[in-house]
Amino acid sequence: MKITPSEKFLAKFGIKNNAVETTEPSKNEPNSRRSFFKNAALGGLSLSSFMNSSIEETLEHSTSKVRRTSSPSELKITDMRYCTIMNPGRCSIIRIDTNQGISGYGEVRDGADWRYALFLKSRILGMNPCSVEQIFKRVKQFGFHARQAGGVCAVEMALWDLAGKAYNVPAYQLIGGKYRDKVRLYADTPQVKNPDEFAAKMKDRLVEKGFTFLKMDFGIELIKDIPGTIVNSNFWDVGRQWSNAPMTYGSALHPLTQVQITDKGLEELVKYVARVREAVGYEIPLASDHYGHFDHNNAIRLGKAVEKYRLAWLEDLVPWHLTEHWKEISRAIETPTCTGEDIYLKEEFIKLIDQRAVDIVHPDLATSGGLLETKKIGDYAQEKGVAMAMHFAGTPVSFMANVHCAAATENFMALEHHSVDLDWWSSLVKTKDGKPIAEKGFANVPDTPGLGVELNLEEMKKHLDPENKTFFDPTPEWDKVRSWDRLWS
Repeated sequence: MKITPSEKFLAKFGIKNNAVETTEPSKNEPNSRRSFFKNAALGGLSLSSFMNSSIEETLEHSTSKVRRTSSPSELKITDMRYCTIMNPGRCSIIRIDTNQGISGYGEVRDGADWRYALFLKSRILGMNPCSVEQIFKRVKQFGFHARQAGGVCAVEMALWDLAGKAYNVPAYQLIGGKYRDKVRLYADTPQVKNPDEFAAKMKDRLVEKGFTFLKMDFGIELIKDIPGTIVNSNFWDVGRQWSNAPMTYGSALHPLTQVQITDKGLEELVKYVARVREAVGYEIPLASDHYGHFDHNNAIRLGKAVEKYRLAWLEDLVPWHLTEHWKEISRAIETPTCTGEDIYLKEEFIKLIDQRAVDIVHPDLATSGGLLETKKIGDYAQEKGVAMAMHFAGTPVSFMANVHCAAATENFMALEHHSVDLDWWSSLVKTKDGKPIAEKGFANVPDTPGLGVELNLEEMKKHLDPENKTFFDPTPEWDKVRSWDRLWS
């Protein structure tokens, strides 16, 4: 390869030509001698000065834009810190620091313990954050399904943020490039007891907030006080779906509750769906979630009762790991079935996909394994003719990780937005390109390095967990490995 005189000159000082950041020419201005003279003058060194300067002065000016803090091969992880935001549920944001002053941000899944992430600090100190796959393989044994995967996924997000900043490219570029410039969002809407108020809230998301995809919650909690609607409600408190106390309805696996919905109960539930469909029309996709804990037979009855309303999907009718139950439901009803927000790693998704147990996979990136693992899930699903939506209920940090993954995954449908009603939510971060992170039902895919956002520290301090005011304080107690973790002898 021929070396130019200028490259020989720079080589004397140990500088590679491609390490110098040059001024990009305007789209309307050719990369010509004229533009070179203009850029040289704007850079503070005229052509005549350039010709008459000493070698030392010329070298100092010509290398003034070299990114001195980005030598990816020499990056080392030096620290991990965190803070916890109420969003309104608890979401912990981690910051991984390096020896070159670059930091990356990730997020432990909503409702999970920040210690899931800090536990991993001792396992990754001193490693190169750009070796994302190597680090992921080292720590993935410490994740599990649902919130227990929160720490591994938070670290993975932060590594892609760091690698993107080190190489000066967006995170999506590092996992294969992008298919889209905007990511479609679907607005989650918690259930409202009054059907008319519920419908009005859904319509507001469509008309005022500009969403093109909606999701509504409707389940037996809405009808629990109507006599004759739910069998076995004299024993179970079906209003405690989110209880995790032992031997309660909330902690009982769906088929074990023996809860059944009567015909009257189905009629009452259908009223909510009918009223919302009447308000938003049939042009817009309308998904659904949070029905309660009952078996697959009742799930089939519910699915058939709402078929004429052409819902985009019925989500998490039964626990994800009951594959045979899912197969029976999916084969019995016309409405697409959807699950996956609590599945860790691609292997369990592959089982569901290969057995045609669901129509749509629905990973939560903060549980499924992070950006790359979620993209692998989407790619595998696509090969088998299955679409992928993405579950999300965190802060803008995790949101942006999802945006980059969605941009890089071809069979992506829509990403959940769970904080539509929080006016301050988007102000927790600042975008590097100045664009809003989301507008009119779509997220902008940034072309800036890493995840494309930095934290708005002052705004974050307003929303700290009242029980834990830690704000990126030192964490030396997590520096040492205190166990032998290898899984084989």
